[in-house]
Formats: sequence, C-alpha cells, structure tokens
Amino acid sequence: MTGKTTAPAIRPVAAGDRAAWEGLWRANCAHYGSAMDDATVDGLWSRIVDPAYPMHVLMAGMDGAPAGLAQYILHPHTFTLKLVCYLEDLWVEPAWRGAGIGRALIRELESLGRSAGWRRVYWVTEADNAPARALYDRVARRTDYVQYRIDLDR
Repeated sequence: MTGKTTAPAIRPVAAGDRAAWEGLWRANCAHYGSAMDDATVDGLWSRIVDPAYPMHVLMAGMDGAPAGLAQYILHPHTFTLKLVCYLEDLWVEPAWRGAGIGRALIRELESLGRSAGWRRVYWVTEADNAPARALYDRVARRTDYVQYRIDLDR
C-alpha cells in the first residue's frame, strides 16, 4: 500500500481497461491456483465489454493504480420478476487489503442494484476464507443454504 490514504475510486470497466482488468484477473486466478489460457481470457473480456451480455465488472483504483475488482452476473429468478445479481469474483490486490476496497466494491454493487431495482446481490465463498468472511459478515446476512454442483467440463 502506498503512503496515501484515499478512498477507492470505483467505476465500471471500459474498453480501454483491458490491461488493468487482466492484471487483476490473472492475479486472482493465480491466487486460487488456476491458470487461464489467453483464448479464455480474451473470451471473458469480450463478454465483459459486450453490452448485450449479462457479465459486468466494477474496478477499484487507489492512487491511480488498479487495486481490485468485482465481477458480477445479472440473471432472472423464479421467485421474482426482478433481476438478481451474482457476485462471482471479488478480488483486492494483497498490497491494498485492509484499505476498504472490498467493502467499497460491495457497497457500490448494492447501490447499483437499488437504483436498478434488482431483488438481491448474493455470493459464495470458501468456508476457510476467514478474512473475506469477516468482511462479508459485516456487510451482508449469511444464509443457511449449502451449495451443491455437478461439474460438466471434467
């Protein structure tokens, strides 16, 4: 973290943000032990900047440097006519952790949802991710749902 203590600047990514987004995204993937080939990264970026696609990204900057991102997907829900938002990825660069970036990204997503009339914002995390869960326990209500899945690409 630099010596300045400014609030994070949060905004949607734009077409010119490819390099900054990719740096953050690849750092997130590396943290989770996942390498992603260039074709997949290119495809994800194409989806993100396609206004017809429901995948979006908020980027956080600190002191003019990319510091974090929130990748989310809007989708319909069977219990409402309103859209719901799945926060698929929340990443803060290790040097900027503790500076309020994760909270600011979640709060901005909440604000977008309120303005647009979404029903909810939801996400999952690993049970042993104590630092993230400490934040999530402060900003949201934990549910009792347990996730199950069938991986189809293996």
